[in-house]
Amino acid sequence: MTKLSVLIVIKNEEKQIEECLKTIKFADEIIVILDKCTDNSEKIVKRYTKKIFSGNWKLEGERRNFGLDKCSKSWILEIDADERVPNALRKEIKQIIKYSKKDWHKIKVNNYIGNNIIKNGWGAYFGKSAYSGLFRKNKKKWGEQRVHPEIRLFGKEGKTLENKIDHFYCKNIFDLFSKLDSYSTARALDLTTMKNTETVIKNIKRIFSRFWKCFFLRKGYKEKEIGFTIALVASIYPLISYLKYKNIIND
Repeated sequence: MTKLSVLIVIKNEEKQIEECLKTIKFADEIIVILDKCTDNSEKIVKRYTKKIFSGNWKLEGERRNFGLDKCSKSWILEIDADERVPNALRKEIKQIIKYSKKDWHKIKVNNYIGNNIIKNGWGAYFGKSAYSGLFRKNKKKWGEQRVHPEIRLFGKEGKTLENKIDHFYCKNIFDLFSKLDSYSTARALDLTTMKNTETVIKNIKRIFSRFWKCFFLRKGYKEKEIGFTIALVASIYPLISYLKYKNIIND
């Protein structure tokens, strides 16, 4: 019989991890990776699974690959603490892993700010419209970047699932700027370990191209002020990252 592991990697998520866990109890196995947790996350997680692993990882990809190795079932669903699996999606996942002949499937995403679904404008490292979240074991591997690591997928892609996962991405619009700060800091550290061809001029140009993509091509204008803010944050992200990188190497 085909069985499912669900993998969650967390760091101090006591405020929202239980709401996530409630929606994945249908899994045959729940694997939780605790990365430098100092809050009550572990105490909460123990109510739902015994398969808990603690550690201290510098890179996002490292901790996620560690978690994938701990999954023992033939299929894996990978989600984050701020995501919820609705009933319709749970039913579809069960059907997919039972009958699919493919190796991995994308899952579409409802991105929320607060309690409001924001349908347009996402992209360029902020929010996600879909992701490769359901896959057979050993068919996905994460890269070594600190922020939004590259993903390698193996085998054949199956159909994108029809039902969406709920992603409570930000508590409010100001939370977008908190993410900008943390993402750009991590990206700056990545730049220190890469062969760097970045320049100030190149990143200033990206402000305009990325804003155009988010606000117009991805129809962020339909979300009014929130759409404008998403486009603004996405467009200045490369420049802020580069300036932080320059500050690091010049210190």
